Amino acid sequence: MAHSHADQASNGQLSRSLSHGQLTMIALGLAVGTGLFLGSGPAIAIAGPAVIISYAIGSLIAAIIGACAGEMAVRYPVRGGFGTIAGKFLGPYAGYLTRWAYWMTTVTLAGAEVVAVGKYMAYWYPQAPLWIWVLIAGGAIFALNLTSVKSFGVVEFFLSSIKVTAVILFIIFGLALVFFGLPGQEAVGTANLTNDGGFIPNGPASIWLALAIVMFSFGGIELISISAAEAKDPVRSVRSSAKAMMWRLATFYVLSLLVIVAIIPWRNASELGKEIEGSPFVTVFSELGIPYVGGITNFILLTAALSGANAALYAATRLLHSLGHEGMAPRVLARTSGQGSPVLALTASSAGAVVAMIMAISGVGNIFGYMMALVTVSVLVVWSMILLSYIAYKKSEKDPAPFQVFGGAATAALGLTGIVATFIAMFFVDKSMLTSVLVGLSFFALVTLTYFAGVKKNVRSSDDAFEDARAVTTQLPVTEKRP
Repeated sequence: MAHSHADQASNGQLSRSLSHGQLTMIALGLAVGTGLFLGSGPAIAIAGPAVIISYAIGSLIAAIIGACAGEMAVRYPVRGGFGTIAGKFLGPYAGYLTRWAYWMTTVTLAGAEVVAVGKYMAYWYPQAPLWIWVLIAGGAIFALNLTSVKSFGVVEFFLSSIKVTAVILFIIFGLALVFFGLPGQEAVGTANLTNDGGFIPNGPASIWLALAIVMFSFGGIELISISAAEAKDPVRSVRSSAKAMMWRLATFYVLSLLVIVAIIPWRNASELGKEIEGSPFVTVFSELGIPYVGGITNFILLTAALSGANAALYAATRLLHSLGHEGMAPRVLARTSGQGSPVLALTASSAGAVVAMIMAISGVGNIFGYMMALVTVSVLVVWSMILLSYIAYKKSEKDPAPFQVFGGAATAALGLTGIVATFIAMFFVDKSMLTSVLVGLSFFALVTLTYFAGVKKNVRSSDDAFEDARAVTTQLPVTEKRP
């Protein structure tokens, strides 16, 4: 018998309302956004045209992470996603650390994106105080996450569709301008890929160093695992969403960067993205002769920031909800509303975003850069735990899942090597990034101390916690194959 929303709320159960299309777009809502639209300039400054290789490597690492998280989510579409799975296969502390790391990632990201929304609105209304737009945007995503997950999925699908469509059009018209030309414009060609020092002007090591910035762009690919607990059909949804997202991310990032560095000399492109008008997307659209390019691109950037903030707050809320269930956070955070929405976890997660927002409004220098580096540190920890969980999962699971990663544990080990290399690169890029690395490490030290000082004694065994999470989120046999 199907459970009513009231029954779900009484059990702290999340509502199963997400289609596989919505599942994919929620993940893309985080993975396609600020990192692509504005964040490519610093990476180009490091690697020049060879940044294309950096993004290709980043896409491969992200695909491995997304696939491994997807395979485990198909088998175990549990509340808490990869955090709960890490607890089962690596122990309670691993599950605790993974989820708090991801909570920090998403809360910081939500705050940064909400502040970005306010800055984008200032493009049209420069006289209005920043805090007004930040307050409106923050209130809007809070209200949206407060409604049913079905409504959330519909709106996130719409927001993500706008920016995905924009990226597709950018690639199509950009490649046409590079290789064929457009009416009234000759083909640009590929000379800019080798002018001014060659394709790798700063040496092969620059490809590796650029990963420290590039990998921020792929944050969000792991969200499929979190959303699986609210999918109508987790087996079909996760399997199709994981495959679709891997191909889309690789295509979007690699081809977009190819267009940018082919049309704009790389030294010029490396200076872009510091202001809205300086986005590589704005510059390339200007080359295409599109009227009102500033306003059009600003609308796309605004949509991307709203979508990213929306998806980040959703993820943070679900992580805190699962931590409450397992006694790794106050248990009151596990409660849900009559619509299956974890209201108290949402409120607590929003408080973190408000703190980040206040810091930005107060005029702290380069706060956005610090926050993005902090997000990268945190998400690298999360990704490492996902891949380590997958390796342990492959050793213990004998029956094949409906969706499997090519190469299994060996592929996961390759992805883990890429993550370690990226983390090391963060120590060599600049001082602001090094500061964020140290802040991130301090946070994880504090979280660890808290766990062993008080949380550990209240945590149930990994197997009990996992079975509870599975019981309230599984309606169909997760190994059942769908036509």
